[in-house]
Amino acid sequence: MVAMTQQRDYITREGWQALADELDYLWREKRPHVVRCLADAAAEGDRSENAEYIYRKKELREIDRRVRYLGRRVDELTAVARRSDNPGKIFFGAWVDVIDETDTAHRYRIVGADETDGPSGAISLHSPVARALLGRTVGDIVMVTLPAGERELEIQAIEY
Repeated sequence: MVAMTQQRDYITREGWQALADELDYLWREKRPHVVRCLADAAAEGDRSENAEYIYRKKELREIDRRVRYLGRRVDELTAVARRSDNPGKIFFGAWVDVIDETDTAHRYRIVGADETDGPSGAISLHSPVARALLGRTVGDIVMVTLPAGERELEIQAIEY
């Protein structure tokens, strides 16, 4: 029988720290506050018609769900340090400036799936654009296949 290898998910150190900080905040500050509010609402009497009690129970369930998720994810993720041995190539964590075929400039940062953010330009390592850019250098022209069709990108700058 062949053992299956589990592929690790990657995240930048900053992204990992943000998840760990959120977990710590939820567990140490937010959850105890909601529990106190829930206890106060429960002390008011009839719980079946107590909107505050019902709301706080729901809020507590959502916090507990997020804490469980973050606890698992923080353990599963592999934090990757910035790569500095070859700053002329695109690797995980790089900021990349590109120009498309309509001369529109775009700036992307290649990050883990847990830290993607469209408005800031943070794209997943597994996205078509990131896969096309990885390992490339300034001046390279790459073709990216997207659901809307093919797109040509010229790499203008790389930053770490």
